[in-house]
Amino acid sequence: MSTDPEARRRRLEPAARRAEILAAARRLFGEGTYASVSTSDIAKAAGVARPLINHYFGGKRELYLEVVRQMMIVPAPVIENLPETTAEERLAISVRHWIEVVERNEQAWLTAIGTEAVGRDPDIERIMLEGDEIAADRVLAAALMSDVTEGREELRAMIRSYGGMLRAASREWLVRGTLGRDELRVFLTDSILHLLRVTYPAVLASRSAGRRPPASSPSSV
Repeated sequence: MSTDPEARRRRLEPAARRAEILAAARRLFGEGTYASVSTSDIAKAAGVARPLINHYFGGKRELYLEVVRQMMIVPAPVIENLPETTAEERLAISVRHWIEVVERNEQAWLTAIGTEAVGRDPDIERIMLEGDEIAADRVLAAALMSDVTEGREELRAMIRSYGGMLRAASREWLVRGTLGRDELRVFLTDSILHLLRVTYPAVLASRSAGRRPPASSPSSV
């Protein structure tokens, strides 16, 4: 049996080959910019022929969009594999996992969220919106609140807003250095718990109060 690394590389299954290309693209786009990275650069880093990039992704832009999607959307297995424990512990684990992923892919993450500051690209905006919707589903699942019905849309809106805060907080950690890793973990965990335990019930209460008829004036005798 051949031990030639190139021979082993040629025998990779399509899914593994695609993952290699994505990993190379994630690293290169993180280190450079969309304009500075070519498909030839990515092909060389992944150890594949350039036409394979078109075969698996359609081109450089589609590959870049897939890198952004990977960074913005929490994989389902992260939530599916959470232990059967309290919502608090499940959310704490989810936050720790997110921090670990961002830490391993720091430059790619900053590149992905940096697109928010660039001109409005409809494809990037669509991925961001998709990511926010999926993240809301995954937070509710982690918090054991998937079956919530009352005030559900308001709750999802608050969780989506939390996602924007999360991205801003990651810049404070990675770019400005104003938050340490542990401080970020505590901040994000406590914030989502407060949102679910305090803010969401308060919103429901304010809705109920708004629906109550005004108190009758005392009748004159």
